[in-house]
Amino acid sequence: MTQRQDEGRRIFIVAAGVFLSLHAVAVTIAAMAGVPGMRPFAELLTQFYGPYGYSISATGILVGALLGFSEGFVHLGIFGLIYKWLPISR
Repeated sequence: MTQRQDEGRRIFIVAAGVFLSLHAVAVTIAAMAGVPGMRPFAELLTQFYGPYGYSISATGILVGALLGFSEGFVHLGIFGLIYKWLPISR
């Protein structure tokens, strides 16, 4: 693997973490603001992240951002590694 490919993989992993982090923040803020239809999505996040301190509150925004980043970083990072190992020509 070249240095450029390795750098691209790192950028992808960080971007995935930022994307999921912003998603959790946006859903939580929208649910707190009363945007129609967002409350069920925030409650779904509560089911997944609730045991780790997430709630639909100001604190939940920070916790959701941290947990979203870590989940995107790890899970989509694993996806990137699997893609790297596939025997396809790039």
